[in-house]
Amino acid sequence: MPSLLALSKRYRLLAQESRALRPLRPPARDIVRVSSLRSLPLRLGAIAVLLAIDRASKLWAVIWLRPRGSIPVLPFFHLTYLENTGAAFGLGRDLNVFFTIVTVLMLGVLAYLHWAWRDKGSWILAGLALVGAGALGNLYDRLFYGFVVDFLDFRIWPVFNVADSCVTVGACCLAWGLRLEEKKAAIC
Repeated sequence: MPSLLALSKRYRLLAQESRALRPLRPPARDIVRVSSLRSLPLRLGAIAVLLAIDRASKLWAVIWLRPRGSIPVLPFFHLTYLENTGAAFGLGRDLNVFFTIVTVLMLGVLAYLHWAWRDKGSWILAGLALVGAGALGNLYDRLFYGFVVDFLDFRIWPVFNVADSCVTVGACCLAWGLRLEEKKAAIC
């Protein structure tokens, strides 16, 4: 038994020595994980689907809900047509041009982050896709209507839409993903 233990100590020393050796070539930082390349079409498809859902729901609100105003669905939830010239939840009313410019700039930042963070975790990539879909949905409204169509009314919260939900959920995914990346970096 002692000879077996001595052997394992010897291999442990060799293992420590090998960890001290530097690699012949430094790791390439510009290598993209194959999984992130495969997920790009998935993320773009998700953005397209979410944008289509947002557009369809807003079109329904304009055609069907606008003439009816507010329809109670549950005691705490109504479908209420609202034309929002401000930001999310009606903040900054009548600043449509300002918010259009900010949204275009934000989409540029999101496109850059999609490229720069292409090897990050799924939570971050999903968050970027959700925020991008929401920003595109509300930008479409600002450009073609001059306001954003809101219609989801929980009575205790400002009226919002599917795109606002995408931005909110996407921001939460980003925060969670960045937290996970931070923990992963602390472990390494």
